[in-house]
Amino acid sequence: MSIESIIIAAYIISLSILFFFGSHGFNMIYYYFKTFHMRTEDLDEKDFFMQDYPVVTIQIPLYNEQYVITRLIDSVIRMDYPKDKLEIQILDDSTDETTSIITGHIQKYLDDGYDVKHIHRTNREGFKAGALKIGLETARGEFVAVFDADFIPRKKFLKRTIPYFYKEEKLGLVQTRWEHLNREYSLMTKTQAIALDGHFVIEQAVRNRAGFFINFNGTGGVWRKECIFDAGNWEADTLTEDLDLSYRAQMKGWRFKYLVNFTSPAELPSDIGALKSQQFRWTKGAIETAKKIYPKVLRSDMSFKLKVQSFIHLYSNLAYPFILMAAILNLPVMLIKLTGMYDTVFKFMSLFIFAFISSFIFYLYSQKDVYPDWQKRIIYFPVFLAGSMGFSVNNTKAVFEGLLDKKSEFVRTPKYHIRDKKDSWEGKKYVNKKLSFTTYIEAFLAVYCFAGVVIAIATAQVAALPFQLMFCGGFSIISYLSIRQVVVTNRINAKNKLAMETN
Repeated sequence: MSIESIIIAAYIISLSILFFFGSHGFNMIYYYFKTFHMRTEDLDEKDFFMQDYPVVTIQIPLYNEQYVITRLIDSVIRMDYPKDKLEIQILDDSTDETTSIITGHIQKYLDDGYDVKHIHRTNREGFKAGALKIGLETARGEFVAVFDADFIPRKKFLKRTIPYFYKEEKLGLVQTRWEHLNREYSLMTKTQAIALDGHFVIEQAVRNRAGFFINFNGTGGVWRKECIFDAGNWEADTLTEDLDLSYRAQMKGWRFKYLVNFTSPAELPSDIGALKSQQFRWTKGAIETAKKIYPKVLRSDMSFKLKVQSFIHLYSNLAYPFILMAAILNLPVMLIKLTGMYDTVFKFMSLFIFAFISSFIFYLYSQKDVYPDWQKRIIYFPVFLAGSMGFSVNNTKAVFEGLLDKKSEFVRTPKYHIRDKKDSWEGKKYVNKKLSFTTYIEAFLAVYCFAGVVIAIATAQVAALPFQLMFCGGFSIISYLSIRQVVVTNRINAKNKLAMETN
């Protein structure tokens, strides 16, 4: 077999897999319209008024979150819920001044009679899953809500979620939609919001209404404690303990409820290092969970349709290595096309434009469904798509580490209390100070794909040009932001060090 044949075969395989995962957007939109009549929540206003309030434990797992933790504690205290029926567990694994900040901040609430427990561990055994599990050992609540440090739960959160558990005995979880506090902060946060809206507005809601499995998103939801124990409790053998427990619970027969019309506001990562670490953890954890859970799904008595949907749900991150493969092979494929060989193959490959259309429609409806000004938001879709391509190096590494069972630390996503443009991550603690190896690869691919843009223009390969531009733009943006963050951070640190030495 010639080298040209190998390249074309690899290219077709990569595009076929991308077409498979990408065209799933059509499937979601089909079920979106099929289940649209179920979109409104199924409780009347009178159902949200409870006469006998159950005890609820709110767990706040955190690690080194000095910039946002007091904001979360204050918002939880302000919740519209009887004080004597509310327990707050601050599950603190911090190794910096966050612990002393918490200790000082909660004293006034302890003096006022609030049940606030500050549980500080001197190790991070089991990471977030380990902290949640230890908290459950003493939690007095019948229901357990979880909020990460970057969230600001609404006052009515418990009164809008707890009543659902009384309507359905086998209901194990109520998950709320994430809302974005700092969506307008930068181009990066605007494109992140589009990506997350696709998951929260369409995927989670449609899966739930269609009877497919969904997942707890790690925060912004409330569990029936019995469900957690029945499903086997939190386990720390994957980086996505939330996805893992979700599947184990639903396979035990527990039902989940997703609320698209009630939101939990949260802060989006504002710097590229934080976003990369978040994407890496989510991608690797999903692959780890898929390897652990999907064999059990296959052996179960679930319907074939549910097994297929679960495969796509759990394994969708497998697309990243093939995005990277397509980026690398695009240039040699353009050169091969100039020879006139494989013309039939190239005509066949034009079908893969449908995967792009599928993704666009999917994200279009994620904006139209909940935002009156959706036109102003969806214009960032090309930037989001290019960014997804740019993240293929970072996330491909995560996929392979997950497949090869390479264990790594739970790297939390640092937040800096950023709401608008007057705020900044620059000069803050926790920001990346060193370039990763993947950044060098991203920078190289930016130059490589730019060469592909030049060749596409020079040889008038119009069909290849848009994708070459997006690959080039994606790798350029990600590598530029990564390099800039390190340069700015080190410059500020050097300036501060010099100032201290001068003083």
